[in-house]
Amino acid sequence: MIIHMLSFIDRANIGNAKVLNRDEGDSLEETLGISNQQYLVALMIFIVAFTIVQTPCNYMLKKYRPSRAMALMMFCWGVMTIVLATVQNFSGLVAVRFFLGAFESGLFPGLVYILTFWYRPEERALRIAFIVACSSLGSAFGGAIAFGVGRTLNGVRGLEAWRWLFIIEGIPSCLAALPVLLLFPDYPEDARWLSEDERALSAARLAGVASHGADALTWADARATLADWRLYAHYLAYVSISVPFSSNSLFAPTIVAGLGYTGLDAQLFTVPPYAVAFAVTLAVAWAADRFEARSLATCGSMLVAGASFVVQGALPADAFKARYAFLFFSLSFSFASIPPSLSWLAANVHSTGAATLAIPLNVAFGQLGQIIGVYIYKDSEAPSFPTGHFTNAGFLLEGAVLIAALRVFYVRRNGKLSYGARAWRL
Repeated sequence: MIIHMLSFIDRANIGNAKVLNRDEGDSLEETLGISNQQYLVALMIFIVAFTIVQTPCNYMLKKYRPSRAMALMMFCWGVMTIVLATVQNFSGLVAVRFFLGAFESGLFPGLVYILTFWYRPEERALRIAFIVACSSLGSAFGGAIAFGVGRTLNGVRGLEAWRWLFIIEGIPSCLAALPVLLLFPDYPEDARWLSEDERALSAARLAGVASHGADALTWADARATLADWRLYAHYLAYVSISVPFSSNSLFAPTIVAGLGYTGLDAQLFTVPPYAVAFAVTLAVAWAADRFEARSLATCGSMLVAGASFVVQGALPADAFKARYAFLFFSLSFSFASIPPSLSWLAANVHSTGAATLAIPLNVAFGQLGQIIGVYIYKDSEAPSFPTGHFTNAGFLLEGAVLIAALRVFYVRRNGKLSYGARAWRL
């Protein structure tokens, strides 16, 4: 949870930097003299690197042990975040954001993948939710930190507040790399802090639902995973989830600024929606695990979020309070749809070798949605942002239909299975 929160703060803080101290002419955009289009390119290049490097990075995580890979990634992305404070032009911003995306790429699919070594399918959605919810928690902290930095550090030692923001938020990731290297648990079968009986219990609990954590990915696993069409339905659904995830994460300060909150208040007012999203994400995931209803939890969350985006896009331009209220619903349930969808996919990939490929591929496909999310909120449409809200709504509602159809497919397949055969999980 802590690792993912730090990564998300370092990933999304560019959204805070974009508008930080804009009233004084000291925001990132104004200091570097970049256009809105160039800013969008800087956002997209992160996603490009993230997509390209993600699957091989996840393979390295398995090959060289999670603790070593995680520690190396953390230190490198922390350094890149600090280096962002030194950029002087558009080219430098794009170059550093590319490497930041490359070093962060293996983290989230890697964490989801690692959970399959430790937990049964009906236990994973809540654990994934705790990790995903730290995205919203990181955004809440990021907004609060940006508020404090913008108020106290702008101009200190000749540096704009947004430069201090990158420095302050990059240092913890670098420092945390060492304890991660020493303490991060790899696999239960060789965890030193478990007794022999506890390791045996772990293996017995996971018998039939996961294989040995150190098992290698075989060509047979790879071929079967790449040729399994139902997995691509999961991937496409994740694309639909990723559009609002990306746009909310990167443009929340911009959206809030468009609701009549200016200056540093735009940073502070992003905190409450993300704090609520943290609680909602955990509650939905708990229900998904408790009632073995991952597909229903995913579909229901997407429907609520999609409807909330429709309302935001349809409200009059000056309906600031109503639009801010519905931002709580759209943001919370957009985040809440992610853990049960990932848990559902992991539960229906029947070997950790196949999961080595399927989980990062799922997240990599999601980057297509994140690229779309980069371009849908246009400054020219402030304060109502109809294109952004309606685009998010369209993807979420379409994704909900796809999830429902996939559930129907699994139900029918289960009805045809012989007694004792492995059933598809819902």
